[in-house]
Amino acid sequence: MLTFSLNSARALMLAAQGLLRPPAKIAAKQDVLKTIQRMQLLQIDTIHVVARSPYLVLWSRLGDYQPNWLEEHLAEGKLFEYWAHEASFIPIEDYRLFRHRMISPGSLGWKYSHAWMERHRKEVEHVMEHIRNNGPARSVDFKASGKRGGTWWEWKPEKRALEMMFTAGELMIARRHNFQRVYDLRQRLLPDWDDATMPNIQEVMEEFVCKTVKALGMTTARWVADYFRTKKGETIPVVQSLADRGQLLRATIEGISAEAYVHPDNLKLAKQAMAGKLLPEHTTLLSPFDPLVWDRERALAMFNFDYRIECYTPEPKRKYGYFTLPILWRGNLIGRLDPKAHRKQGIFEVKSLHLEPDVKITPELISDVATTIRECASWHQTPQVKIVSTNPPKLAKLLMKEVDI
Repeated sequence: MLTFSLNSARALMLAAQGLLRPPAKIAAKQDVLKTIQRMQLLQIDTIHVVARSPYLVLWSRLGDYQPNWLEEHLAEGKLFEYWAHEASFIPIEDYRLFRHRMISPGSLGWKYSHAWMERHRKEVEHVMEHIRNNGPARSVDFKASGKRGGTWWEWKPEKRALEMMFTAGELMIARRHNFQRVYDLRQRLLPDWDDATMPNIQEVMEEFVCKTVKALGMTTARWVADYFRTKKGETIPVVQSLADRGQLLRATIEGISAEAYVHPDNLKLAKQAMAGKLLPEHTTLLSPFDPLVWDRERALAMFNFDYRIECYTPEPKRKYGYFTLPILWRGNLIGRLDPKAHRKQGIFEVKSLHLEPDVKITPELISDVATTIRECASWHQTPQVKIVSTNPPKLAKLLMKEVDI
């Protein structure tokens, strides 16, 4: 049984996630792929008041890098897109683990509807025939043939047909153009795939569990299911069975009553964490869809950080801002920052920055956070920083003094 203080458990999680220390070198293209493989997946989101979420998640770990490397890995077939935590970039070697979901797309809820497919068979056949005969296509390549519905974001039937055939695994994303999906036939992108090579469901579940525990460094059984969006009732027994067989290591975390688990591949890191040798040094901004915080229950238990994204909340009801980014400072989540990159004007606007109530303002904190804001602004090619509002109010002046250096 491994025994962790809360701080050592945090350090192990940060180390496993690549967030313990600042990047040691300038990022190269291969580092993008290695980072995704380390996390197991990279969630996609299209909000772009600053860099879209997948790019921001990578920046938090790699620092300054070229975002186009992500699309290049996709186009080269080293990544594929599918429903994992949500829509995600996934290492191509894990395609076999998601094939069961494609064969039974109805299990993915709103993402696939047999009834809709029957009602719109004409549109489905049209888009599939077009791609078969003309090659990869985007949604904009199809004119709407029918009336748009009042649900599913007013998508035209052709767009929904593309998305449902993607969910069913008949189409894949060949590449992205201006972040728009380019669809192609699975048979063209994976001509050698054979469904007979699929692992069975039990093997898939066990791999999902092991990948999650390894990616998180340590986790309770309850938190495992969220990572790949498997059902808790099916996932928890698999976690316990793997631990009984010695394929996961049992652990306890100070202040958390539930039993925790560590992957054997992380045992060396775990021992370093327990000995106090993993010292968090990294300060960065996190995407709302970063694996460290996307499970709000886990973020609260591990970091005492009660986080909600408010972009879907009506503006008058927002407490912190539209797209607040958690601030990671030396192993702690100390606040949240609501930014907007005005790209044409070259301005990185901090609309608001809120520290957690118990955070002490020190010269080290000011220096680290200001440096992070400046580096994030530079990466966005918006070098002029503007801080509008902070809580506490005196923080704005202190940060700007450092940012302007």
